[in-house]
Amino acid sequence: MRPRIYSQRDSGLGPVSAPLPSPWIKSPAWDGVWILSALWLVPLALALAGGQAGTGSGPLDQLYFVITALFWIGHRLGSAWLAYGTEAYRPLLRAQPVRFLLIPALVTAACFAIFLPGDSALPFTRTERFIALAILDYAASTYHFGAQHFGALSLYRARAGGAANPGIRQRDRLFALGVGGALVFLADALAGAAAYQKLWLDRWLPGFPAQALEPIRYGATLVLVAATAAMLIAELRAAPRSPPRILYILGLAMMVAIALQPRNPFIFLMIWSSQHWILASALAARTPRMEPCPAGKGVRRALHELNSRGWALMLMLMLVSLLLLPVFEVEANWLDSAANFGDRIFGHFAAGLRTSSFVPALLALGFASGFTHYLLDRSVFRLSDPQIRSAARGLLPV
Repeated sequence: MRPRIYSQRDSGLGPVSAPLPSPWIKSPAWDGVWILSALWLVPLALALAGGQAGTGSGPLDQLYFVITALFWIGHRLGSAWLAYGTEAYRPLLRAQPVRFLLIPALVTAACFAIFLPGDSALPFTRTERFIALAILDYAASTYHFGAQHFGALSLYRARAGGAANPGIRQRDRLFALGVGGALVFLADALAGAAAYQKLWLDRWLPGFPAQALEPIRYGATLVLVAATAAMLIAELRAAPRSPPRILYILGLAMMVAIALQPRNPFIFLMIWSSQHWILASALAARTPRMEPCPAGKGVRRALHELNSRGWALMLMLMLVSLLLLPVFEVEANWLDSAANFGDRIFGHFAAGLRTSSFVPALLALGFASGFTHYLLDRSVFRLSDPQIRSAARGLLPV
């Protein structure tokens, strides 16, 4: 039976009750596939990994290839679609033009200004500029991943009736950014997997003895266990209890536990990236489903018909992700051409893009889309803003 809230003014005539909203964003099955995907990605990846050493072959590589093709670019463009392609967020473009229009435009222009000039036009070569922005992107994405975990916990907190509780909010933030951000960064550093780590981190913290790595891993694992236990105890004592919050905490802890193990880093990369992309795509497809219908017919009415059907919007994002895969892989793998999935689908066309005269523009496009994605994700899901809550009511309890 669904929990109920009773008024203190109820009399002997019987309680006047109002049912709480469902703790799930849609349903246990839908949430389990899309929002709580870590719970099935972790065992599936471990089962498929076997002795696979990395990308290039094996069943785990094939799974990562499929997920990358269908969700990577779609997730990156999802927040931009919400901001510029939905009726739900159209009032925000007028009410907050600096946040939604000016800052993304300036970031995009800056990326093109950095990459379009040739090697001799600026004090640093294009390769040096690329590495500097790749390091900055790594730092921003590490925070972005942790912020997404905080956002997912916040959505479930709102559905459990605790949206206005500052204590729970602060606890969620510490867990998401501490476990999903700081511990993951530490795991990357221990594995030597941070972006161009030898050029910055190893210079800042030189001379870490190899024998110190295992104690650091054990210490970080103890922190993970303690933080997870504290979160679970708090959730089990909460009233009403939120099963999806409990499951999300467990899924996040499972992923970070794999990151802290001295195993093949590709397993964690696959799980961590896939969970992020799948969750983001699902939220983007679900958010505008209750947007107002525009008057008349035309493009806006056609877009509304798409946005109000989550399955159709998800298919559109997946198709866009597939078609743009070779375009955005130029930036993602410019100095590591062996890691391109686009070649498996588009063949010589994908390979030709990496040696074409469009490379500087494609590098700029890739970084600009990434940085604006981080900014717009924060903008479209900033649920502390009443206007954003109204626009994103497809995710919130009615």
